[in-house]
Formats: sequence, structure tokens, C-alpha cells
Amino acid sequence: MIVARVPATSANLGAGFDCLGLALRLHNDIALIPEGPFRVDISGEGADALPRDRANLVVRTIFRFYEVFGRPAPPFSLRMINRIPMTGGLGSSSTAIVGGLLVANRFAGDPMTRDDLLRVALEIEGHPDNVAPAMLGGLVLSVVQSGQLTTVQIPIPDGLRAVIFLPGFTISTREARRRLPARVPLEDAVFNVGRAALFVAAMATARLDLLRAATQDRLHQPYRQVLFPAMPRLFEAALGAGALGVWLSGAGSALMALAPDATDPIVDAFERAARMNGVAGHALAVDLSATGARILDDE
Repeated sequence: MIVARVPATSANLGAGFDCLGLALRLHNDIALIPEGPFRVDISGEGADALPRDRANLVVRTIFRFYEVFGRPAPPFSLRMINRIPMTGGLGSSSTAIVGGLLVANRFAGDPMTRDDLLRVALEIEGHPDNVAPAMLGGLVLSVVQSGQLTTVQIPIPDGLRAVIFLPGFTISTREARRRLPARVPLEDAVFNVGRAALFVAAMATARLDLLRAATQDRLHQPYRQVLFPAMPRLFEAALGAGALGVWLSGAGSALMALAPDATDPIVDAFERAARMNGVAGHALAVDLSATGARILDDE
């Protein structure tokens, strides 16, 4: 049995639309069992909703790996333990893709490097901001030029944790993308360029006082707010309780804040603001993960 453990991720981080992502210490496990008969067992998050046939994203990813590898996929079955909430915004689809590629690569004798696997993951997912930190861990800047992916891991200062607010509703990534305009004002583009650069500088130099400004955004969050009208009020509550910066995680619906070690006040503030605004949901604190996807077991 070959077991991959893959971390949850948060993408965009405010201004870094489609290029910044962060790994979290919250994991899904994907086990590939050689030989048949074909079967997909799922426990935990999504157990009642995810397909258990060849439509499953992990299964499709494994078959895609073997297409790229140039060989037919041998018989296998899968067992998944899902701990990452599927409300949207925590990279559950990227987890499936990265985990599927990792177990398939080990099953085939590790013919592909991490860079090779990332290229296949990008092809499947379409953008790198979740798959790159899921594969590599930590804080990752990803840029795609002429189909070529460049990634840079950025140091993370000590003492940072994440606080996630998980609403009781989901936001379709497709619908969230549909809300984005084809063009934005030049001043908004300049606003985001400066803040995305400021975020990288703040993390690299441990200037945590800059994160509040660095996580501001004008490219996607204002347009997606119609799908989560209470979002600005939850942001304000988290910042008022001591959050260093706060953003819509990926396309949502999860919200995320960066915080110092004392996270309980931010958890409470998220939940209190949600109740006051009629939003069901709950918050939890998680550590950041310097470790990306890895094989746990091969026996």
C-alpha cells in the first residue's frame, strides 16, 4: 500500500491573485492499493458526496499520470481519509490531484521529479496557486509563462498561525470566477501589484506589521463579495481581535486570517461576527505547514 499525505492550502492571500499560496497543517491521506478489483473507499469529509468510480478526481489524476508516462495504468484500488473541509477555499481538489500524482508516481517507480509532477498538476488544475504549496509546502509564489511554471518558496516568520472561518455554505469556484471582470481599472491593478509585493517582502523580512495592508485586494474580493455579503464585517472583527491580515481563501467560501500565537480571540471574533450577521459556520486555528505532500508508507 502506498500512502500520500497532502496538506490543505489557502490561495491568493489577498492581493496575490492566482500566484500566492500557503500550505496548512491539515491533511488528507490517499492510499493506493496495488492489484484489483477496482474500488474507492472514502471516509471523513465528502464521504457522502464524492464519486467512488472513475469520475473521482484522484482516479482521473492517476489515469492522467499514466497517459503522460506512456503506459497503461495497472489495476489498483484507493482508500481516502479526508480531513480537509469541502466548503471551498482550502484546496481540496488540489489535494486530490497532488495526492493522486504522488501515489501514481511511486507505484510506477518514481519516474517523475517533483517539477514533472507539478507540471502535470498545473495542466489538470489550470492554475498553480493551490497545487504548488500542496506539493512543496510553505509559502509559494508561482508564475506561469508560455506554459512553463516557476515556483519560489518564501520564508515564513516564526510564530504565525492561521485561523480559518468555515461558513455553512459553499461557493462554486466556477461561479466565483464568473464574477470577475474581464478588465480592471489601472489604479486597482497598481494597488494589487504593490500589495502582493509587500506581502512577499513582509514575510521575507518578518515585518508582520505590514501584513494588514499587504492582504488588501481590489482584483477579486470586491467582486466576489456578492456571494458572501457579510465578508467585510467578518474581516473587521478578525482584525479588531488581533489578526495580522485576513482574506477570502481561494475563491471561498472559507475566510482566513494570519495571527500570532494567541488565536482564541480571533476564533471568537469570527464566530461572534458571523452570528451577528446571520451566517452559520465555525472557526478553527491551524498551524502552517512547511512540509508539502509526501509518501508516508510503501509496503
